[in-house]
Amino acid sequence: MADYPADPAGGVLMQVLAWHTQLEFPILATMQLLPFAGLLIVRFVGNRIAALSALAITTVELLLAIYLYMQFNQDISAFQFGEFLDLYGPLDYHAAVDGVSVLFLLLTSFLILIVALYGPIRGLTPQNRFQTTVLGTQACLVAMFVTLNLLWFVFISFIQLILLGYLLWRWATSPNKDTAFTRYLQFMGSGLLLLILGTLLLGWQYAEVHNHVWSFDLVDLQGSPILPVYQGWIFFLLFYGLAVRIPLFPLHGWLPLAVEHGTVAVAPILLVGLKTGIYGILRFVYPLLPEAVMEWQTFLLVLAVMGIFYAALLAMMQENLRRLLAYAVISHTGIVMIGLLSLHPLAFQGSTLLTINFGLAIAGLFFMTGLIFQRTGTTSLKQLGGLFDHMPVVAIAFLVAGLAIVGMPGTPGFDAAHLLMEGSIESFGTLVTIGAALGNVMAAGFLLWAFQRVFLSQAEATTLRIKTSATLSTEVLIAAVIIIALLGLGFYTEPWLDLIDKSLAPLNDLYSSPVVHEYAQP
Repeated sequence: MADYPADPAGGVLMQVLAWHTQLEFPILATMQLLPFAGLLIVRFVGNRIAALSALAITTVELLLAIYLYMQFNQDISAFQFGEFLDLYGPLDYHAAVDGVSVLFLLLTSFLILIVALYGPIRGLTPQNRFQTTVLGTQACLVAMFVTLNLLWFVFISFIQLILLGYLLWRWATSPNKDTAFTRYLQFMGSGLLLLILGTLLLGWQYAEVHNHVWSFDLVDLQGSPILPVYQGWIFFLLFYGLAVRIPLFPLHGWLPLAVEHGTVAVAPILLVGLKTGIYGILRFVYPLLPEAVMEWQTFLLVLAVMGIFYAALLAMMQENLRRLLAYAVISHTGIVMIGLLSLHPLAFQGSTLLTINFGLAIAGLFFMTGLIFQRTGTTSLKQLGGLFDHMPVVAIAFLVAGLAIVGMPGTPGFDAAHLLMEGSIESFGTLVTIGAALGNVMAAGFLLWAFQRVFLSQAEATTLRIKTSATLSTEVLIAAVIIIALLGLGFYTEPWLDLIDKSLAPLNDLYSSPVVHEYAQP
């Protein structure tokens, strides 16, 4: 298939397919089908075999993601390893990856492997049902990160959110789980409705200028200018449909309830550690709707800055570790959005890397919170204290993950935050950038305060009983892996920046185009 021509609307070369980077087998289809085949086996075996089988399947999935990374050509900006399956017109299967996709696939495979290992430790029974749900979620996530069809992305999102809702409710630890689940359904249902409407409107306007032929394929949509009358509506529907799951202030109301009353670690990690909302914005919204992005830039920037301080202040007022971490997610999301809204090459790099860092770090914090709950039966800050002597490796992992959130040197957040701030200064000046930096300082404050309360100070309540863990070696293994992953990525960020550099080049070119800037002027 030949390369597509330049975008007639903006004069910017599109991110096309590189057919010369093919493997001997369809690796993307394999990565999607392997977890699906695995869940069909795991669902009907005993709990012990289910746990071991899920661990084997997720290990192979991680190896496939590493192999994909090793085979990926970082010197070109094109999509690679393209796979097609003729189905029915706009529903044709079309998958391919760029550097951003590969990075998200690596993160997904790593975290799902740890989740598969974590399930038996926390006693999330029945294991066959739990591991089936996790593998189904993995199949959905991989499909979302490789599909180039927006309609398939939305449909798979629907299935993924059903599975995550089931995880959230079925293995909840609070009697108020029904309230949390209801709020989750309300917000996610609204977001999905917006996504569906935006996707259908996008396909309909494509058909209007292509003789009533519908398409939701990214490559097709990039080659067809979106009529100005539809730009604002489509942007509003797609962006806010994705913003619910990021979650961006003020669309965050579901998260504190879900985190406090739902599954301690698994569902929050898969909901907000793997930021499918950020990925969807980078993959579909930004390439297709540049004029609308620039038109809404200032309004969204105000929301992002407000969210940073609002959530940070609420985090400092929490008496439950799980709710504190939920507000940390919301606050940090504002910082990532400032980078994305900068529309600057350095900020695009910084925001993408910061999203990956955040996925690892927040997963580390939630995993450690789950292990604390396993040993103590509570996440109340008033009841916790003095745990360092009993869980030193968990304490160190919690500290390292917290420092990664705020971008301390030696963690992947350091280089990411530096790039983001530099791009923000170039685009918005010092005031917004100082606001983002102050929000980061506040995050450092409440996370270090939480660490001190949980691990170093004495508990206010004297009834805390710390169980002796029968799975201490596995608990230490999970904590150690999190520490190694964060510090390893922190000291070796260059390979990951190289991985996404060329893939972000078309986006950089698009937003530096004078045609786009001229169109966006009021």
